[in-house]
Amino acid sequence: MMHQEEDVLQTALSWKEAGRDVAIATVTSTWGSSPRPAGSQLVVDGSGAMVGSVSGGCIEGAVVREALEAIADGKPRLLDFGVTNEQAWEVGLACGGKLQVYVERLE
Repeated sequence: MMHQEEDVLQTALSWKEAGRDVAIATVTSTWGSSPRPAGSQLVVDGSGAMVGSVSGGCIEGAVVREALEAIADGKPRLLDFGVTNEQAWEVGLACGGKLQVYVERLE
């Protein structure tokens, strides 16, 4: 059985070999409470299909949007997300903490 990280990378390779546009997002650092550790990855294709996770759902939508933009313009991004524990509960998110996510188009 493959680990999730291997599955994400294998999916990225398979999609790229099939001629699909692909971006990969990687959690580069976390502070405080974070649902996914540094190194967690999400792969996104040009149609918005995705495999993996960088947040357990808290920020996935924003990361997918940035991945689609990275596919379109070829520019990598370093995204910062931070939510205090109080704000997290107010909006229904249990994650809190802070994390950085690096997003890049695969060539």
